[in-house]
Amino acid sequence: MSDFDLDLRTVEEHIDDELEIEGSIVLGVLDGETPAEEWLEAVSKGNVLVLNVEGNVNELASGFARDVKESGGNLIHFRGFLLVMPPGVDVSTDRL
Repeated sequence: MSDFDLDLRTVEEHIDDELEIEGSIVLGVLDGETPAEEWLEAVSKGNVLVLNVEGNVNELASGFARDVKESGGNLIHFRGFLLVMPPGVDVSTDRL
């Protein structure tokens, strides 16, 4: 058997550095009541929005969708919900 030196402390330090994710998952309702600026501010702080859509998603998200996309974020409409991700957060749709 060969000598293999694995320094788990160093590995853990690198993992912690690379997984520094800020923000939270914010649940809300997209119904026109909340100003677009509030949704934009939440996403700009690194939050992922999971919004229950009550109405026409294109109309309700029109005040912030373009800004999110232009900043490198992403939006996905799935089963009555709009997921809004800041830059650097991806959602896999491979299983859909």
